[in-house]
Amino acid sequence: MQNYRSIKTPLTDELCASLHAGDMILLSGEVFTARDAAHRRLEETLRRGEALPFDVRGAVIFYAGPAPARPGRIIGSIGPTTSYRMDPFAPLLMEQGLKGMIGKGKRSPEVVAAMKRYRAVYFGAIGGIAALTARCVRNAETVAYADLGPEAILRLELVDLPVVVVNDVEGRDLYEEARKHGSVQNHNGQAAAND
Repeated sequence: MQNYRSIKTPLTDELCASLHAGDMILLSGEVFTARDAAHRRLEETLRRGEALPFDVRGAVIFYAGPAPARPGRIIGSIGPTTSYRMDPFAPLLMEQGLKGMIGKGKRSPEVVAAMKRYRAVYFGAIGGIAALTARCVRNAETVAYADLGPEAILRLELVDLPVVVVNDVEGRDLYEEARKHGSVQNHNGQAAAND
């Protein structure tokens, strides 16, 4: 896609530093899904001093709980969850090496500060196209908390998932910048609503 930059996981400090709020990205590689119930368990695991069920260093977590896959499909519809629900847990995971998060909506000042401190980025996914997003998934397997059903942690293999950098390692916030300018340009160059 024109004006998109292709990147692949795992993410490094150097790669994260090269990403800036507003950059349009095609993300490929290994990504993990997790919503608030799974995040709560990850936090409890760390508080007990135990190892996480997957290596979070350089990892990207997609805040999503996909629908069940229909016969012959890899995964069902998959769209971003409102990210603030994960805000209480995100700084601790970044401290462990988490480098990227995918979701929708604003992050708290504490999470933005942690992104600056730990050199991590937050990507906004496109809402409302969950069936199309599923086409970017080439493989999906459960890695932890299967009892949570659609909120289990999955390991996805993605190819060219379209996302935009919302918060970068410098503390820039695409939503705040859009509000200052009164609008934000969508991917077709047309004015879009602020939220």
